Amino acid sequence: MSKIAIRTENISKAYQLGEFSTGTISRDIERWWANVRGKEDPFLRIGETNDRTSKGTSDIVWSLKDINFDIQQGDAVGIIGRNGAGKSTLLKVLSRVTSPTSGCVKVKGRVASLLEVGTGFHPELTGKENIFLNGAILGMRKAEIKKHFDAIVEFAGVERYIDTPVKRYSSGMYVRLAFAVAAHLESEILIVDEVLAVGDAEFQRKCLGKMSEVSKGEGRTVLFVSHNMGSVKTLCQSGILLKHGQVHYSGKIQDVINEYVDDGLSKSTSLEWGQDGPGNENIKLRSFKIYPSKGSELNIESGINIELSFINYREKINLAVSVYFLTADNVLLFESPLIISQNYDSLAGTYTVTGKVPPYLLNAGYYKLNLLFGENQKYVLFDYSDLISFELEETFFDRGTNLEKVPGLLRPRCEWKKEYNHEIF
Repeated sequence: MSKIAIRTENISKAYQLGEFSTGTISRDIERWWANVRGKEDPFLRIGETNDRTSKGTSDIVWSLKDINFDIQQGDAVGIIGRNGAGKSTLLKVLSRVTSPTSGCVKVKGRVASLLEVGTGFHPELTGKENIFLNGAILGMRKAEIKKHFDAIVEFAGVERYIDTPVKRYSSGMYVRLAFAVAAHLESEILIVDEVLAVGDAEFQRKCLGKMSEVSKGEGRTVLFVSHNMGSVKTLCQSGILLKHGQVHYSGKIQDVINEYVDDGLSKSTSLEWGQDGPGNENIKLRSFKIYPSKGSELNIESGINIELSFINYREKINLAVSVYFLTADNVLLFESPLIISQNYDSLAGTYTVTGKVPPYLLNAGYYKLNLLFGENQKYVLFDYSDLISFELEETFFDRGTNLEKVPGLLRPRCEWKKEYNHEIF
C-alpha cells in the first residue's frame, strides 16, 4: 500500500427507516456489542438498493453496497452521480464521520474534509479560533497552524471578520473559510463535497486552482464531488460514477463523464406532446424532433434537421425563439435564434419552424439542446432546459484508420490546397 492513499474493501452502508429498536432489550444490547467490536449488525435484514425513483418495501436501505476501489497518492479523483447515488455517504465514510455497516477503509495520511457548510466549525468560536481548532483535530501542532494562518485568512478574504464568531458569517463566508482551512493545513488527503456551489463564480475558480495546485504541485490526494462536469473535468484525471449506491463505472474522467451522460440523459430525438405539452400562459410546446439531413444516423457528416411546433398565446408582440446547443457538461457552443415576428404582428395559434445545422460543424460526442422564447428581445416568455439530447457518431472519414476522436468541440471542414515543386531552393 506504499503508493495507495485510499483503499476501500467491500464497503456497504445501510440505513434503517423508521424505528431503530430490535424490539427487545437483550437484542439491542447484542447489536450494540457487535457495533463496539466492529462486527456486522446481527439483526440487520437484507434491504434494497438505494433507488430513490422507486418505492421500496423494506425498511432497510443500502446507501452504499460493496464499494471497492483504490486511489493512488497524488491523484485528483472526481466522484459523480445523480442525487441520492451515495456520493456524500461515501465521503463521510472515507472521512470517518460515519462508519460502514460492513467492509473496511484503509487511509494513508491525514484527511481534511469539507462535506457540508460548517462541518467541523464551532458556531460560538471566532474564525481564528476555528482555524486552530481544525488544525488541532488534524493532529497539527500550534506552530504548524501559525505558519499557514496568514495564507488561510488571505485566501478566504475574511480578515475583517476573523475575530467574529462564525455563527454570524454568511453561508458564503463560512465556505470560504472552511475551504481555506482544509486546503492549507498539512493533510495528505483533501475531500471536498459539492459545497463550493455556495460560493460565487470567482471563488469557485479560485478553489479549483488551489485544488489543482494541491494535487499536482504538492502531491496530495484530492477527492471532489460536484454536479458541474466542467469543474470535474478541469480538476480530475480519473473518476468514479456511483449509481444506486454502487460503483457503476470508473476510469479516465472523460470516459466516466460520458458514461454518466449516456446513462442519465434522455436519448429520444423525437418528442410529441400534442395539446398537453410543457409551457405556460405564453407558449406551449407541441413537438420537437431532430433527425439527420442525409442518411439514417446522426453523425458528423449527416447534418442535423430540427423541427419545432408550438402554440403561441401572445398577439401583437415581437416573438423570437432561440435554440441553444450545449455539450453534455453544459458548455454553451452557440445559440441559433429565429425571429417569428418583428413588427408587433405575432398571432395566436400554432407555429411550426424548421432549421438545419450543416455537416462538419460539431465534433463527435454528446450534445443537448435548450429552448428560449423571447418577447421584444427583452423578456423571457418561456424557456426549457435539457429539452433533448443526442449523440453525433464519428465516421472516421477524415481520419483514415485512426479511430481516436479528433480533439476539440467543433469539427469544421476547412478547405486546404497543396502545391508541390520537385526543385529544392
